[in-house]
Amino acid sequence: MRKECNMPKTFKIGDHVRWNSEAGRVSGTIIAVHKKDFRYKGYVHHASKDAPQYEIKSDKTDHIAAHKGGALKRIASRAKVNASKKGSRIRPKRRTMVS
Repeated sequence: MRKECNMPKTFKIGDHVRWNSEAGRVSGTIIAVHKKDFRYKGYVHHASKDAPQYEIKSDKTDHIAAHKGGALKRIASRAKVNASKKGSRIRPKRRTMVS
């Protein structure tokens, strides 16, 4: 049985997150945290100190989306992922020509 946590998820500017959209999983970086109601794309998004909403810039399309913390999952930052992959490539042995 999975244990649910009642504590709301909170994020900060610069966090790398993932969420589900109609097109599939999307990842991006948080660029703004809203703790009061705000207008975005013609709609009022309700936010408070207890339930903030986040503006996230997509990694692939640079599209900006607004989501509640419950829809987001923190993932490793792109810099950390790239750094860990840098030295992990296996290089083939060089063949020497024998005359």
